[in-house]
Amino acid sequence: MAVGANIPRPAGTLPGAPPPWSELPEGRRRGITVADVRRALAPLPGGAALEAPVEAGEVTPAELPSGVDSRPAAVLCLVFETDGEANVVLTRRSAHLRSHSGEVSFPGGRLQPGELPLQAALREADEEIGVNAAAVEVIGQLTPLTTVRRPELVRCFVAHFHGPAASSLAFAVDPGEVEKVFWVPLARLAEDGVYHEELWPALEVPGRTRYRAVPFFRLDEDIVWGATGRLLTELLGAVLAPRLVRGPERRSGVSGRYPGST
Repeated sequence: MAVGANIPRPAGTLPGAPPPWSELPEGRRRGITVADVRRALAPLPGGAALEAPVEAGEVTPAELPSGVDSRPAAVLCLVFETDGEANVVLTRRSAHLRSHSGEVSFPGGRLQPGELPLQAALREADEEIGVNAAAVEVIGQLTPLTTVRRPELVRCFVAHFHGPAASSLAFAVDPGEVEKVFWVPLARLAEDGVYHEELWPALEVPGRTRYRAVPFFRLDEDIVWGATGRLLTELLGAVLAPRLVRGPERRSGVSGRYPGST
């Protein structure tokens, strides 16, 4: 399958905004460490905060249709450091899966009955790629989100582990779920020409914008987009913001930014 062949790009797509780090010289986007990631994440008052339930009002941007019986999900963004650069672990989903086949994502999935989001993220990482919860340190979380295609609430936890390049760890991949595991430096994602944004027409419902911003990261063999692209954009923006002389305004949706927005 060609890169990007399974992206359901709608008619009427428009070019979007540059990345939040576009004003930062490319040389200053290198040297992103795990310590930088820690500092960028919101301070956590304690482990209980990671387990707290999420209300729908916390979702940004809101894409959850009213009346939908959503089943929440959780994913784990694993980071490790080599040669002074923080890397993020990604997976390519198996091509035979009924949903999101062949797409790049973090390990994760739906919560089981009675399961908390963090527990689900750690369990899925173990089941999909063989990373045991005892080998990672959860250091924060990103903004909960939903998608148009799958409206369940998704929480993303960021965790530090030693990584495959710094130890003897070999990923134990479940071929029924994952086709490939790979990792990429955060600095690589921030390079010129890797990121672009598109504006996709959205449902014209009162109180919502007519366009929604969809970020993309084009890598050698894959395109990261959708929910994973949004989460990586948030993480990179937070990590690189302190390096900007004047940081870009925090974006919380696309309302009022583009033609036809409401």
